[in-house]
Amino acid sequence: MKKNIALVAGGYSGEYVISVQSAAVIETNLDSNRYNVYKIIVTRENWLHTTTDGKVYPVDKNDFTLTIDGAKVKFDAVFIGIHGTPGEDGRLQGYFEMLNIPFTSCGMVTSAITFNKSYCNKIVAALNVVNVSKSMHVFSNQPYDAAQILQQLRLPVFVKPAEGGSSIGMSKVNEAAALQPAIEKAFKEDTQVLIEEFIKGRELTIGLYEVNGVLTVLPITEVVSSKEFFDYEAKYTPGVSNEITPAQVGEEVTQLVQHTASRLYRLLNCRGIVRIDFIWEEATGKLFFLEANTMPGQSENSLVPQQVRAAGKTLQDFYGELVENCLQNK
Repeated sequence: MKKNIALVAGGYSGEYVISVQSAAVIETNLDSNRYNVYKIIVTRENWLHTTTDGKVYPVDKNDFTLTIDGAKVKFDAVFIGIHGTPGEDGRLQGYFEMLNIPFTSCGMVTSAITFNKSYCNKIVAALNVVNVSKSMHVFSNQPYDAAQILQQLRLPVFVKPAEGGSSIGMSKVNEAAALQPAIEKAFKEDTQVLIEEFIKGRELTIGLYEVNGVLTVLPITEVVSSKEFFDYEAKYTPGVSNEITPAQVGEEVTQLVQHTASRLYRLLNCRGIVRIDFIWEEATGKLFFLEANTMPGQSENSLVPQQVRAAGKTLQDFYGELVENCLQNK
């Protein structure tokens, strides 16, 4: 019997459009012979499923079900495809955990911790498995002094919303006068801001996922942006960045990235597909942690689909593995 899978997309953040694009790729590649897929678009106002004939049905949030033509549809599992809140920050994860509905991503606590870049940096630094750039964490409801920040951090620095993705609200600051405007820009996206020292090196990112206790490590991608950093335009506009998969790095660096990412996946108690980003500082040979993305993009231009294809897999097989593992571990 085919399983009912809810594919949730949308969300409350500026990544709504990217989430919808990701969901379209996931929906296309979930095997219709094995699954009945119900795409549900989540907004602050409504959680809605639209059928192929254009009829719209609201989700009953009491038990996360649909009632279609008088019949109640219950879900065997949920494929979460929301970037940002509430699908990446632990909120939906906690909701599904309370309802005992299995889902494809990390659990509530891991999702919440990794979503906040500053808190995640502190935890990763304490694990002592990879270098973490020096940083400061400021809050919109607490006083801060830009000049004092620069007494503790050296320029250039990156300023980014602590909770956010797709580099929205992010700036690279090369001179002292630009720090305050960059902080204000980031505060438009979030009430917490991370300011961290720039590490000059090569950006390497790697996807990992676990099935039946076996961790699969996908090929590494090197991101080379034609812009000063890998911002929203560089991520989602074809031709603005060059994404090389597999990355042209030596075996020693490959093993370092794979081993470090695998340890972080385990130590952070990750589940499902996670993409971990690093900076490799060629001058010193040091690897620096950037972030752990527990809801990596799945659009046609996204990094994980590139890595899946480079590994010789189809997206249908890949998404099928994620769903089946989720169902088995209910």
